[in-house]
Amino acid sequence: MPRSIHLLIVDPQNDFCDLPKAYLPTDPLTGRPVQPALPVPGAHADMQRLARFIEATAPALTSITVTLDSHHRLDIAHPTFWRAGNGDAVAPFTPITAAQVRAGEFQPRHEDDLPRTLAYLDELEARGRYTLMVWPVHCEIGTWGHNVHADVRAAYARWEDERQFIVRKVPKGANPWTEHYSALMAEVPDADDPRSQLNRNLLGSLDRAELILVAGEAGSHCVRATVEHMAEHLPGGNLSRIVLLTDCMSPVAGFGDAQTSFLQRMRDLGVQERTSADMARALS
Repeated sequence: MPRSIHLLIVDPQNDFCDLPKAYLPTDPLTGRPVQPALPVPGAHADMQRLARFIEATAPALTSITVTLDSHHRLDIAHPTFWRAGNGDAVAPFTPITAAQVRAGEFQPRHEDDLPRTLAYLDELEARGRYTLMVWPVHCEIGTWGHNVHADVRAAYARWEDERQFIVRKVPKGANPWTEHYSALMAEVPDADDPRSQLNRNLLGSLDRAELILVAGEAGSHCVRATVEHMAEHLPGGNLSRIVLLTDCMSPVAGFGDAQTSFLQRMRDLGVQERTSADMARALS
């Protein structure tokens, strides 16, 4: 068994989970259940499997890191930032390109933001990884949706109590001028904001492990971007020590192909895939 095993849990947050009614709190202002903002189909079951995995492998795990998507309500990837050319609101799940903004189809609500918005979109598209997507307001800092799925939080809390090691929490996404899918680097790093630049401390922590286990949401976006950056920047290389717990991640609805192609690219680089049950047996 490897002497050092690091479990990296990407964005296991309420807003990304298709939670059943029993997991939903009541909004004291409306009296209605609070709903996840961007639920990924299958994520609740993923997180329950992940919680069982943590319980089963607790003695073997030497480090646990949890990344937290952490946004402001006003963000370049939220509807609150945008208006259509005719003044209408922009619906979630609307992709926006620099050409559309130049043509007047979409505009930032604040006219003064136009130059920086175009500079961002131009750079994002030049990098060739993503087109800007307007997502529902999600993982807003300070909200229930920002919190970790209850089963996962309980499982890693018990690990902390028993092992007397701290579960490291790594926020990402607080810069409202760039999308920040990856836990390691924003899509367009801001030269004036170290939080958006390559997270060398996290990379170093992962690199010290003999085995790096990865789970979380969503396999089509934040898990994908994080592992792609890990494959590109991990100082010690040796990507065969990365294991994706494939039954502890799911794609955003409509983006299944993105997860499938990501997994194939990682296989080609030597990254491993295991189910949580198989990995637990291997570590027992």
